[in-house]
Formats: sequence, C-alpha cells, structure tokens
Amino acid sequence: MDRNNNDVLVIGGGIVGMAAAYFLAKAGATVTVIERDSVGSHASGFAYGGLSQLSGAGIPGPVYELAREGMRLHSEFGRLLPQETGVVTEYRERPTLSLSFTEDEASEARKTLAWQQAQEGFKVRWVDGDAAREIEPRVSSEVMGAVYTEGSAEVEPYKFLLALTQLAEKEGVHVRNANVTGLKRSGGRVVGVSTVSGEMPCSSVVVAMGPWSGEASSWLGLGIEIRPLKGQILRLRAPGAEIACSVGWAGNYANTKLDGLLWAGTTEEEAGFDENPTTPARDRIMASLLKMLPSLADAELVQHTACLRPLSADGLPILGAVPGLEGAFVATGAGRKGILLGPAMGRATAELVLSGKTDIPIAEFAPDRF
Repeated sequence: MDRNNNDVLVIGGGIVGMAAAYFLAKAGATVTVIERDSVGSHASGFAYGGLSQLSGAGIPGPVYELAREGMRLHSEFGRLLPQETGVVTEYRERPTLSLSFTEDEASEARKTLAWQQAQEGFKVRWVDGDAAREIEPRVSSEVMGAVYTEGSAEVEPYKFLLALTQLAEKEGVHVRNANVTGLKRSGGRVVGVSTVSGEMPCSSVVVAMGPWSGEASSWLGLGIEIRPLKGQILRLRAPGAEIACSVGWAGNYANTKLDGLLWAGTTEEEAGFDENPTTPARDRIMASLLKMLPSLADAELVQHTACLRPLSADGLPILGAVPGLEGAFVATGAGRKGILLGPAMGRATAELVLSGKTDIPIAEFAPDRF
C-alpha cells in the first residue's frame, strides 16, 4: 500500500469493521467507516457477548488461532476501553457450565475435553450431576454431568462497540452514514466507492457488511457465499440470586449479566433478513431455559431482541484480499462467534491492507475459496 495515498474506506459499522478501522488508524492510515444505519445497530449490538476460544465452528481447527487472538485482544480492550473512553464495557471473566442430560451428550462433550484441558489459560474439568448442582444449585436434577470451564469471559456487546467507536474516533476515524451502491475501479484496483449521495475516493476498501456482504459480490466480481442466521435473546428479571456462571446446553445459554438481568438464548433460524423478535422463538428459548434451570418458571420478560449473524457456506470466516482487484478486502462470516472473533478479524484485515500480510493464519478463510 502506498503510504502517501492511504485513505481506507471500511463499509460496515459492526464489530469487525470498527475493529479494522481502529487498527488501521492506529497504524497511521486515514480511515472512514461507512454505515448505512448506525454503528452497532445489527448483530454486533444485540449479541450475547460470551467469549471462549474452546468451542464453536472450526474449533478445534482453523478458527482456533483467530479465536485465541480474539480472547487476547478482548482482555486488552477490557482494560483499555474504560480507561480511554469512560464507557464500562462490562468485560469480566466468567466460568461456564455446559450441561449433558444424556449419555450421548456426555460422550460428545468428552470428545474435545482432553484438547480443551491442554489449552493454556483455562481450567476445564468434567463434573457429575451432583457436582454441577453444587456449582449452581438450580441446575435440573436430570442433568447427569457437565463440563466446567474457568478462563472464559464475557462483555456487553453494544457497550463494547460504543467504546471501540469512541477510541477509533480518537485515533482519527470518521464515521459517515451512507448507502454504498458499488466500487470505482481503475487499472485493476479500487479507487473509490459509489454511494447514493455521490462518490468517495480511496486507495483501499474493506467490505465488512455482515450478512449483507453478499450485496458486494457484483462489485467485487467474486461470489461471497454468506447468509443471515437469525438468533434471538430474552432478558429476564429472575427470582433469587444471580446465576453463578454461564449455564449452557445444546447451543443454548442462561447467564446473569452485570445489568442484573438473566440473558437467555438462543435460536438458529433461516429467516432471511427478518430481524423481528417472534413469539415461537420466545417460547423455544423459555423451554430450553426451564430444561436447564426449572425453578426459573416465574422469570419476568424484560426485553426480547433478535439479530442476524453472518454465516458463510462452510461456517468459516471470509477474510482476506480479493484476487484480481487490488485494494479490496473482505471481512465477514464469523457466525455465532462474531463478538469474540471481531477484534482479531479487524487486526488481521488492517495488517493485510497496510502490508499485505498478517501473522494470524487465515489461509483457509480466503474470499475466493467458494
């Protein structure tokens, strides 16, 4: 990249786009984030915010190093963001208790147990049902065992993104509301973007539009295989003491956050771009919650939210330079791990823009792999 012409446009004001903008600006680039709605108005602002590098799509596997870097960066931001912006992001370490109700579930949980126990910075152990109920007495009597993990963490996603945006702006990042309609090219490279209100010149562009990144396929001459995976969350006022840890089962979770509310979720729905909360989803989440923690039947619903996660065709992130179009980059597809992976995807993207390489292994996330 020509450091004398280092204007970068980042399309998308979610966690990946804002992290990329921050790391770019911190390294000296002139950066504008283009967001057609508002920063954090979609998945990044309505996610759960659980942080663990030990599970999820591609873990163990190609996503692990990206997830590990995400954990490291969240630990740094957990200290830095409140100091620099005054925004309390509610970052904290939080143990997890992953429940098994059947022998099959227990067998599946044990498949990666030895690998998880070998990872630095975590304490992971299998506990029987009685020990699980010692950790959290409200766990169902039908639970036969669980994986208890110390070393995981959590953050309040919207507050995190708000603070990250403020920190990025302190580094000189500009946030502009506009609707991008295409890219401008010259001699095989990007020279600007077109919006409904005019053109904006640049030397590089980062497409970080979450599940809407597929709209850029025609701009880039590259099929971006991405779709929305809808997820819904309930925030409840629950009786009794706070839950002692994040309790999970079969992709669902329940956890008392620092706002004093019990956050319970979630769903995985193929619902197109419908972001509206639904009654059937509410009922499914409550059923899962009561299976895990039956005594919470009297919990009062305070807020019900929904968001669209960006899910790629193979479940892995889409991250890297666009072949054949110099100065164009894609960063999306984190699925259910967006809050964890976002800072690491942003750092990797910034390094690619500035130097053409990153020390985070991303070869398997190449945008042209489809």
